[in-house]
Amino acid sequence: MAFFCRWCAGAAADLAGVSRLQYSPNVVPIIVPCTGRINARHIVEAFLNGADGVLIGGCHTPNDCHYISGNFKAFKRTYLLKKLLKQLGIEPERLRIEWISATESKKLARVVNEFVEEIRKLGPLYEKEV
Repeated sequence: MAFFCRWCAGAAADLAGVSRLQYSPNVVPIIVPCTGRINARHIVEAFLNGADGVLIGGCHTPNDCHYISGNFKAFKRTYLLKKLLKQLGIEPERLRIEWISATESKKLARVVNEFVEEIRKLGPLYEKEV
């Protein structure tokens, strides 16, 4: 699962589609107004509902956020959530945050593909019961 800010990472995802760039279809993107609006609960719920990993894509740099401090808030939440995940026995690598500008569609495709490959190596978060 991926949460992309609409101004930068979300726009890069749109540009990747228009440019016909190939990236893994395993990621389900959710466009949000700002990464600062992603509540920790959203991320925890994603894991509880079967996501093997969560990718957050925000504006180009923490200082370039359209809402001034949104990226910084997202970075702090991600940092704390990674510590919590580790305490719960979940690999912190399953949560990743990246800064991607609206014009960096190739970077977005690369980051998505790298993240999907890393999650594949980690395996499913929960083993499926037969």
